[in-house]
Amino acid sequence: MKGQLAEMMARHAVPGRLEWIGVRAERHAPVDIVETVELIETGLVGDHARAGKRAVTLIQAEHLPVIAALSGHAHIAPEQLRRNLVVSGLNLLAIRKGPLRIGEAIIDLQGPCPPCSRMETELGPGGYNAMRGHGGWYASVIRPGRISSGAVVKPV
Repeated sequence: MKGQLAEMMARHAVPGRLEWIGVRAERHAPVDIVETVELIETGLVGDHARAGKRAVTLIQAEHLPVIAALSGHAHIAPEQLRRNLVVSGLNLLAIRKGPLRIGEAIIDLQGPCPPCSRMETELGPGGYNAMRGHGGWYASVIRPGRISSGAVVKPV
């Protein structure tokens, strides 16, 4: 049974896709949406992140409608949530603490990215709680490389 569980946990139905990329020059700066960016040890070029376990942040596209519903909105734009990458088609929770290839780059999912108090301003009252459990993931950079919207995302 133990071997079967490990096999099932390593298996994914389909690879994911990088849907959106956003960078912020400074902590509270507006998010700039880009199609292609270089991922280096400190994070995305043009982003304020620094090297380490929080060099880049990700969120699943499938969670955007959930956050919208829980916060009383018809639609939530990725830039409102202030994450760097939006990925679809792949359950990021299933890859936690594991390497993930995005285009030429490889990152290591480190842990869940909790919402910040700014979500109350961005999404309105209850925005913080709407994101709890749906806030995405933070990751470190294993191998730098160029990433572009539309890139295949898959476990290594």
